[in-house]
Amino acid sequence: MKIEKTTKIGELLEVAPEKADILLEAGMHCLGCPASQAETLEEACAVHGINVDELIEKLNA
Repeated sequence: MKIEKTTKIGELLEVAPEKADILLEAGMHCLGCPASQAETLEEACAVHGINVDELIEKLNA
């Protein structure tokens, strides 16, 4: 799965649950929140002040 800015967090965690550690390290501690499941990575990064391009690079590495 190629992870992009438009990838929803719920989708990502369903397909690649091991990526949760990267999200948590980046500061996204709300992964269990139902609202976060429908957010795109870009939306979540904007809320948390995280550089989306850097996070996408780490997730796809």
